[in-house]
Amino acid sequence: MTAIKHALQRDIFTPNDERLLSIVNVCKAGKKKKNCFLCATVTTERPVQVKVVKVKKSDKGDFYKRQIAWALRDLAVVDAKDAIKENPEFDLHFEKIYKWVASSTAEKNAFISCIWKLNQRYLRKKIDFVNVSSQLLEELPKVTEESVPSGENQSVTGGDEEVVDEYQELNAREEQDIEIMMEGCEYAISNAEAFAEKLSRELQVLDGANIQSIMASEKQVNILMKLLDEALKEVDQIELKLSSYEEMLQSVKEQMDQISESNHLIHLSNTNNVKLLSEIEFLVNHMDLAKGHIKALQEGDLASSRGIEACTNAADALLQCMNVALRPGHDMLLAVKQQQQRFSDLRELFARRLASHLNNVFVQQGHDQSSTLAQHSVELTLPNHHPFHRDLLRYAKLMEWLKSTDYGKYEGLTKNYMDYLSRLYEREIKDFFEVAKIKMTGTTKESKKFATLPRKESAVKQETESLHGSSGKLTGSTSSLNKLSVQSSGNRRSQSSSLLDMGNMSASDLDVADRTKFDKIFEQVLSELEPLCLAEQDFISKFFKLQQHQSIPGTMVWLIRLDGGTLITATIMKDMIRQMMIKIFRCIEPELNNLIALGDKIDSFNSLYMLVKMSHHVWTAQNVDPASFLSTTLGNVLVTVKRNFDKCISNQIRQMEEVKISKKSKVGILPFVAEFEEFAGLAESIFKNAERRGDLDKAYTKLIRGVFVNVEKVANESQKTPRDVVMMENFHHIFATLSRLKISCLEAEKKDAKQKYTDHLQSYVIYSLGQPLEKLNHFFDGVEARVAQGIREEEVSYQLAFNKQELRKVIKEYPGKEVKKGLDNLYKKVDKHLCEEENLLQVVWHSMQDEFIRQYKHFEGLIARCYPGSGVTMEFTIQDILDYCSSIAQSH
Repeated sequence: MTAIKHALQRDIFTPNDERLLSIVNVCKAGKKKKNCFLCATVTTERPVQVKVVKVKKSDKGDFYKRQIAWALRDLAVVDAKDAIKENPEFDLHFEKIYKWVASSTAEKNAFISCIWKLNQRYLRKKIDFVNVSSQLLEELPKVTEESVPSGENQSVTGGDEEVVDEYQELNAREEQDIEIMMEGCEYAISNAEAFAEKLSRELQVLDGANIQSIMASEKQVNILMKLLDEALKEVDQIELKLSSYEEMLQSVKEQMDQISESNHLIHLSNTNNVKLLSEIEFLVNHMDLAKGHIKALQEGDLASSRGIEACTNAADALLQCMNVALRPGHDMLLAVKQQQQRFSDLRELFARRLASHLNNVFVQQGHDQSSTLAQHSVELTLPNHHPFHRDLLRYAKLMEWLKSTDYGKYEGLTKNYMDYLSRLYEREIKDFFEVAKIKMTGTTKESKKFATLPRKESAVKQETESLHGSSGKLTGSTSSLNKLSVQSSGNRRSQSSSLLDMGNMSASDLDVADRTKFDKIFEQVLSELEPLCLAEQDFISKFFKLQQHQSIPGTMVWLIRLDGGTLITATIMKDMIRQMMIKIFRCIEPELNNLIALGDKIDSFNSLYMLVKMSHHVWTAQNVDPASFLSTTLGNVLVTVKRNFDKCISNQIRQMEEVKISKKSKVGILPFVAEFEEFAGLAESIFKNAERRGDLDKAYTKLIRGVFVNVEKVANESQKTPRDVVMMENFHHIFATLSRLKISCLEAEKKDAKQKYTDHLQSYVIYSLGQPLEKLNHFFDGVEARVAQGIREEEVSYQLAFNKQELRKVIKEYPGKEVKKGLDNLYKKVDKHLCEEENLLQVVWHSMQDEFIRQYKHFEGLIARCYPGSGVTMEFTIQDILDYCSSIAQSH
């Protein structure tokens, strides 16, 4: 172990200016035994640093490497596991617990003893030594670091000196001095004994010189001793004088003590007087209310601006006097109790005066505002409450004072204000909505009232018949966007019933101008209501001091403490404002719902306008305050509008399903297909840049699905017009409509409509062309059937029913003149099937021409393959077909 220690000192610690004091061979507990060394070291330079270093022998060579080092000051606990029995295991608690097993118990004990001594000598910190024998923990003499001449030449304890004496390393300065001496002697290396004798002789010479120097200084030492004796005599004389002075000062000290005691008593009296004066000044300054303030509180004029200002200042001064923080013992003074009672009486008196005056102001304002209602009875505007708010805001600071001093009276004023103002606003808002309903219906007030009453279906029917004649049919222009019926006559849309009519209003035709008028009136109603509600809410928050102060987003700020000690938060204040607004404007939501119901009765298409306008105003209100009264109310009304819109869409689909077609006339473009086009055009203009575009897209999806289903239903039920024609024409119209309007949510339906139109056009063309050359078609169908049965094409001519003579016989039945006649009949039939509005005749005719030419080429190919060399050909050519088709188209 000594050799290992020397090797570690030389290779590891000497380059780092460290000295190795103790070493133990260990391995980690519970793991595969990989031996390493724990070393206790100190630095050779001051301040001394003590460390525990883990050293490991390299796997690839016979040298050691430093793995990890811990400062001894970081060591918290040393656990030796067992203080009685020999046990090589021990734990060191640094930032975590390290468990070790020593190669022997003696090494472990020596290492722990060294750690304890190092702690006692350098750190003096309380490292806990657990399960360690008391014999290992022996006290060291208390030695300060300054008493140690050098860390290099002094060991930790006497027990370690033996270890250190075995090997004492030279420091750098000693090495340098030896090198200088050896350079001065030529044989220092070659003849070490001679060099040692030379050094010994030089040392003797130096010792002799030192002795002679000491002997030569004896005379000077004697002189110094005489001087010291004389100095001692002088010191004795000075001590005698000092003793006499001390006796003289003793009497002076006694006199000064008496004077000091007298001064202390005087200072104590002055201090008490100053404190008493401070207390009196505090009470006088903070609990004395000026006479002017008292007079203002008792008799101040609450009607004039100057009187309100004086009362406000007096109320603030009274509040300050009442809220002064009295010092301990002040409340025991009779004068203080009397002054506090006087303040309470003044507060009660002024609170009653203020509450009574404001109640009178509320009542008077209600009467004054009622006199101005007649001015607004014919205009769609609401009275302006700004002057009333401006006058009342002069009392805002007094309301704040009342809120903090007498919350009961403040609450009573709040209730009275809501009662008076709710009645006033109810009259104003009802008259305002009456004017709006008159302007919407364009009738007198009496007839308007009649229009808003609910009517039974029989009454509606009777009124409709009286307006449009006894026939019961509804007449109107084809441009009316809310009329739909299927006509029994040839003119499809000369008479129409409403697809969108809800069955609860007169069936008069409405044009775009009427709807635009309704849209403007509805927008004006909302535009008048919004500033009215916002102005009232702003006034309430300022007048009743319910402003929402929130310094940090997402945090609750305590605003005010009531007289009962209750704290009101920003959330509670927002709820208070909303509840006050609900009571004041309780009639707005019912009136809006009535107006919406009237608009829906006038024309169910108005729900589109109302949905867009209401959505915009709700979005604007929610951006300002999502929880405000205005936002909540408009949101509730928006639900009603959305419900009416959905009902409108459902009724359209229901009316589609109830459509009945005429059995005697051709179908053409179905009415609900044309009406969908008109509905989509109107909706796109209304919902342009609207916030509720998603609702319209959902409605489009429902409507187009209903249109598709009912077009197929009508096509299947059609007797006069072929199914393919009904499908082709209507899906062509739907495709054209969707292409023109470019509705993004219906792109898939647009492609589907185009595909259906193409498929049914092809089906109609193939079905129709089977008739002009019917026998020829049957003949070649039989030829293809024989080929399909396995007969070779060139052998078909040997079949009795399909020989060359039969082929010539069939071809002769279709000369060019006969073909032209058949095509002409086909053209007439197609013209009879198709309607004029969609203008698809030429498209269908061109497709038939192409299909006929394709069949002709197919027949020619079969003749060439099945009857080779027969010389049999058709009696007309492709050019003849083109000429026939062109001539027929031009002649019609």
